[in-house]
Amino acid sequence: MNEMISTTALRTIRLEAESIAGLSKYIDSDFEKTVETIFNCRGRLVISGVGKSAIIAQKIVATLNSTGTPSVFMHAADAIHGDIGMVQKPDVVMLISKSGESPEIKVLIPLIRNFGNILIGMGGNNTSFLAKNCNYFLNTAVSQEACPNNLAPTSSTTAQMVMGDAIAVCLMTMAGFKGEDFAKYHPGGNLGKRLYLKVQDLYVSNAKPAVSPEAGLKAIIVEITKSRLGATAVTTPDGKVCGIITDGDLRRMLESSSTLENIKATDILTANPKSILADELAVNALEILRNCDISQLIVISKDYFYLGMLHLHDLVKEGIV
Repeated sequence: MNEMISTTALRTIRLEAESIAGLSKYIDSDFEKTVETIFNCRGRLVISGVGKSAIIAQKIVATLNSTGTPSVFMHAADAIHGDIGMVQKPDVVMLISKSGESPEIKVLIPLIRNFGNILIGMGGNNTSFLAKNCNYFLNTAVSQEACPNNLAPTSSTTAQMVMGDAIAVCLMTMAGFKGEDFAKYHPGGNLGKRLYLKVQDLYVSNAKPAVSPEAGLKAIIVEITKSRLGATAVTTPDGKVCGIITDGDLRRMLESSSTLENIKATDILTANPKSILADELAVNALEILRNCDISQLIVISKDYFYLGMLHLHDLVKEGIV
């Protein structure tokens, strides 16, 4: 291992970790009022900045939008050339700037104040123009950038990002934001599927293998084979589940039995098989399959009537696994 590389990397991680830990002393009354103001805002939170701070602003906007707080990004340089028109009367504005003295920020602040919007500042200098001319100031000062020249925004932008996350999580907690709410904003991709996809969305396209308790060996083998699910349910005449027979059960029976005559489903089945309700989340099915080290789940109604069968492959195909 190149010692210079590892030493530099570890120093960077240490300095940025220290910058995050140092934020705890800045969770003050201004932070609390900021969160309350955003929570009670009837408009949107408009976040602006320039340079690296603008990139952090975009990330905070994305986090807030995905967790239920309407937000929009406005680049400070574009704002003073017309984009400030996106700021509406009920909006709250947040300006992010490490120095709080950037030319674009100093031009933008009086414009926002003239509009009458509540202005929140976030930066690393509590004596800056931004800090002195905002309603609430979030201090994200760091003792040192991770940059070896103490110039490139590294520790400071990490601190800004974490402060934004702290705001977002506080707002989520105040709003009682739950997993199902998160799913509304993340319907696509594997994350969304884990949050909203239900068992009933998956098993309905599968075969519904079933035999009676008195079914013979041939009928059992045919039912398991044609369903391609590696198992069949054993059901009572009224359609309730009384057991399951898997291809593994068949193999074990063949290895242990000296004769195959007069073998019935009741001789092979596993009683009280693992099952799941159709309206449960697919990710819950995955947890059962993993914990029990099995490949199939019987899908049942609340009255224990047999509805179908879910296979591990169904979850793999949908990207749940």
